[in-house]
Amino acid sequence: QVQFVESGGGLVQPGGSLRLSCTASGFTLDYYAIGWFRQAPGKEREGVSCIAGSDGDTYYADSVKGRFTISRDIVNKTVYLEMNNLKPEDTAHYSCAAESIIITTVQAMCTMTGGRYWGQGTQVTVSS
Repeated sequence: QVQFVESGGGLVQPGGSLRLSCTASGFTLDYYAIGWFRQAPGKEREGVSCIAGSDGDTYYADSVKGRFTISRDIVNKTVYLEMNNLKPEDTAHYSCAAESIIITTVQAMCTMTGGRYWGQGTQVTVSS
C-alpha cells in the first residue's frame, strides 16, 4: 500500500525558512517522480517542485525558483523541500504526490498531471 507521511510545516515569519519532508512507504522512489504541491484557500492547486527519483531531475515553479530546493534520499525513501526566504504568498497546504516516471516527466507532473498517489499534507503559514 502506497503511503506518505509529510512533516515540517508550521508558522514562520516572512524571510524565514522551513524544511518539509515526505517519507514514502509501499514503493521505491527509483521508479517514480515525487512532487510537492500547494493549495491556498480560494486558489487553484500549484505544482511547486517535482523530482525524479531515478536521476534527480528537477522542476521548479517560477514563483519559488531561487528560494526552494527539492532533494531526495533514496535509501530512506524521503523527499525534502527546503524553503528559504518565505513570503506570505507561500502560505498554503502543502502535499506530496507520486507518479510513475514511465508515464510522466517532472515538468508534466508539476504543471499538468499531478500524481496518482497523495499524502495528507502539512500546513505552512508565513505571517508576522
